[in-house]
Amino acid sequence: MSATPARPLSRRGFLLRAAAVTAAAAALPHSQALASPAYAAEPRDYTFPKAVREGVARAEARNERLLAGARSANGWDMETAADQGGSIAARPVPGTPVTDLQVRLGAPETVLVHLVRRFHYEIAELQPGEAVGWTAPKGLRGPARNLASGTAVRIRPGHYPPGTKGGYFPLELAVLRDILAELDGVVRWGGDDRAVNEALFYLAVGPEDTRLTVVAERLRVGEATAGEGAGTLVDVHDKRRRSAADALARHQRKAA
Repeated sequence: MSATPARPLSRRGFLLRAAAVTAAAAALPHSQALASPAYAAEPRDYTFPKAVREGVARAEARNERLLAGARSANGWDMETAADQGGSIAARPVPGTPVTDLQVRLGAPETVLVHLVRRFHYEIAELQPGEAVGWTAPKGLRGPARNLASGTAVRIRPGHYPPGTKGGYFPLELAVLRDILAELDGVVRWGGDDRAVNEALFYLAVGPEDTRLTVVAERLRVGEATAGEGAGTLVDVHDKRRRSAADALARHQRKAA
């Protein structure tokens, strides 16, 4: 007789199981936790502790309360607040005066913080308040809605008002294009949109796109490697770099 296939775990079941295993592991010495058979095969009739179930329920309720009930233009969940225990929080941008850039944690944070750092080092030194992340969703339109999901930033919005073109000098624009090419097209510049917004930069991929995690991991490795990462001197006029930047610019302009 064939065995009955196991039902896939729901998201809530997964959270409960992970929380329960974490709580149980914390109660054991490290050596016992590694050796205990309980971590090799969990009984099917395992009962999750009440404290774990309540903790997961509170976390889910908090996340539901923060969701705006819609997704941004790039496919990410918009949230009604930042720094409230959800997916969006203030992060520092190392090496700059920007200490509170509100972005979506994880891969989006890694990519957007890197972008802001290179802008600061290679285009214009930023002052406090000149890099803005999460913005409440009410009143946002088009690609600017991505701000409400923590997947976009506005850099020096006072210098580059929406609808205004030509805010960058040629060398600054060359650096900007090089940054976008380094990020393999997972970030789009609002200067290439039909409704021009030269201060706006946003993720051009959704939460399921593996290109984002690949780029983020490459950036993390680069930051931990001597002679790499943001702040390292690069030649934006190098033939291969310029070719990649120009090709991406043509592609993203065409997609506007």
